[in-house]
Amino acid sequence: MITDLSALPTGVLVAIGILVSAALVLDAIALIDLYRRPAELVAFANRWIWLVLILVLNVLGPVLYLLIGRKAASPPEGPVMTGSDSKQTGAVDVAGKLYGPPDQPFRH
Repeated sequence: MITDLSALPTGVLVAIGILVSAALVLDAIALIDLYRRPAELVAFANRWIWLVLILVLNVLGPVLYLLIGRKAASPPEGPVMTGSDSKQTGAVDVAGKLYGPPDQPFRH
């Protein structure tokens, strides 16, 4: 077994560095998502189980959490507006919040 890393070719060291970096980024993404996600949107509703799995199972834990550990959020209730209606209504809502409701319609 090689104990001196300087004996390894440079390409192998670069590949190891990339793989370790990718594993750390995957861990960070899974842990941040687990922290921010409400408990009711986590499978099994137990964050501690997922925390242990993410930390103990090196790459497999975060992959399992990201694939099966997250429940989809429910869609917002109410009518969904699309197209020009949603843009216009949004602009009217913003203007109403900034300046108050219009007293009279604008006329030239």
